[in-house]
Parts: sequence; structure tokens; C-alpha cells
Amino acid sequence: MNKNMELESAIAALDQYGYDKKHSSDLEQARNKQQMLNYIDSLDFNLRRLLILQEAVNELVENEKRLLSQQESIQTYKTKIINLSRQFNISYDEVVQIMKQQENT
Repeated sequence: MNKNMELESAIAALDQYGYDKKHSSDLEQARNKQQMLNYIDSLDFNLRRLLILQEAVNELVENEKRLLSQQESIQTYKTKIINLSRQFNISYDEVVQIMKQQENT
């Protein structure tokens, strides 16, 4: 009986390993460089397609960097407005309104 349970446990572990291996071979499940490399290698792309993929990935990375930089700039700007509102003891909206008035003059 004990051997039977051990055998069932071993079979269940192998099944789980096969399931995990099957589901970790797609790009959505890739969480590190090695998993990504394994997935890309499984695509069996020729050099031309790999170069196109590289170009596309580089473009996406640059886009993400640009968006992140924009978000950081906006957050910095908002923080400066908040600090001004505290410094002059007025609301955030009032600071923005004053800035709009200054822009118009």
C-alpha cells in the first residue's frame, strides 16, 4: 500500500512537471531571460525574422522608456504644484488657475 502511494505521488509529480513545462514554454509565461530565449528559440526563426523581431522589440522598448519618462515628468510637475500650494497655503486648483492666468498675460 505504501509503495502504491509513493508510485501515485511520483506519477502526480511527473504530470505536474509536464503541465508546468508545457505552460512555461509560451511567451506569456516567460518571466526571465532564459525562458524568453527558450521560447524564441522554439519559434525556429531564420536570421531575417530574428532581425525584424529585434527591431520591433527595440521600438517597443524605446516607446515604453519614452512613456515612463513622460509619466515621471508629469509627476514631478504635479509635485512642484503641490509644494507651491503648501508654500502659499492655497489649494492645488488655485495654483493651477494662477498659472493659467500668468500664461494668458
